[in-house]
Amino acid sequence: MPKEPSLRLENHYHQIMTTSYIKFGLIFCALFILSPSIAQSDFTGYLQPQISVNHKVSPLYTTNFSVSNRTYFYKEDALQLQTRQVDFAHFSDLKIATNKSIALGVQYRFRAPFEKEKENELRITEQYNYKFKPNNIRYGLRTRIEQRISPSLTTHRFRGRLAADVPLKGEKLDIGEPYLIFSTESLLSLARTKKPSYDQRFSSQIGYKLNSNTKLQVGLEYRLEDYNKQLAQVFFLNSTLVFTL
Repeated sequence: MPKEPSLRLENHYHQIMTTSYIKFGLIFCALFILSPSIAQSDFTGYLQPQISVNHKVSPLYTTNFSVSNRTYFYKEDALQLQTRQVDFAHFSDLKIATNKSIALGVQYRFRAPFEKEKENELRITEQYNYKFKPNNIRYGLRTRIEQRISPSLTTHRFRGRLAADVPLKGEKLDIGEPYLIFSTESLLSLARTKKPSYDQRFSSQIGYKLNSNTKLQVGLEYRLEDYNKQLAQVFFLNSTLVFTL
């Protein structure tokens, strides 16, 4: 019995935090929806569905395979549907501590078949990930270094992301329950023949645990690309189906 007030206080705290995240998500979504009306001719909108498969080979080693498609829905001040690219990616993740991991990724982007003036791209990624959970909200800090290799140019990109996810019911995620994910990421791109380029990304997603091995995530992402030179605003409608083997 003496513990009941403490439990009530903790549950009340979780409800407040969850409500705050929901309000933040709604405000975030509203900004995304309004962004086309304030954007200039440099605004582009994409649909980006993805299928991802995770496989836990051992307690320390996990692999991930994914395929995604990026399609224009708003381009050059007009609504249209046109495929931009198809990506195939693989990541090998090695846990080096309870909440730390390193990973190596390889991705190939098919863009030339859809836009003749563009080139296909091979991407190699080195990653470090750190997660911590002081309460029912889980935080993640991710650092990536990428080599983007195309026939005419090699670009080195440095990425840093902060993400948070929280279940909307209780302290842990159960089957049939939703959860929220928020993240922001900063990017620096360097190439020998170009000036440095800076990007910033903001994303908000809601996910559902459909069963013990399947999750569905849908959300919005807003990107400020090349904002130190010629700002381009990009809006994504994302969806991801995640299978865990």
